[in-house]
Amino acid sequence: MSLRRTVLVVAALNAVWFFVQMSVALAIGSVSLLADGVDYLEDTAVNLLIAVALGWSLTNRSRMGKVMAFVILVPALIAAWQAFTKFRDPFEPDTTIMLLAAVGSVIVNGLCAWFLVHHRRGGGSMTKAAWLAARNDVIINIAIIAMALLTMAVGSGWPDLVLGVIILVINLGAAKEVWEAATEENLAAKAEAGETGCGC
Repeated sequence: MSLRRTVLVVAALNAVWFFVQMSVALAIGSVSLLADGVDYLEDTAVNLLIAVALGWSLTNRSRMGKVMAFVILVPALIAAWQAFTKFRDPFEPDTTIMLLAAVGSVIVNGLCAWFLVHHRRGGGSMTKAAWLAARNDVIINIAIIAMALLTMAVGSGWPDLVLGVIILVINLGAAKEVWEAATEENLAAKAEAGETGCGC
């Protein structure tokens, strides 16, 4: 499968599971699932940017990147609000549903990592970063499964809340990274335009 088709498939998988996981997380009140859901939108954005980078100009890539950075912030703010409100009453979420969602996440991220592994060396730094992100997401999903089992054992919502805050802090840097990447593209576009303008 070509690189463009691969990243589009990975982006589609992440986009679909983003809506699934966010819906489940909001329904059962799981902060960790909600925070992890933000990561799916980040991965969607990154893989779309890779696909775009294969055909769009630097300027257009920069603009899209900045739009994606703002898009990522929306679910992150929702997750932050959920964590804040749950500090008052850290109730135990439905651990059975949480386990099923986490297992589904392992499958989705495992598929994404498998698709990207064939391009991690020849697809450039962004493609390698996307593969590493998918691989690391599997580890986070396994942590959520372990936390769900701990929550079930102790009968408290604190494990879910603590893990959710940790994941949220990690993923809040996603919007910043996408914005910085878009800014670099913009600077590169200006440099390219400057070179063209001077006839060098």
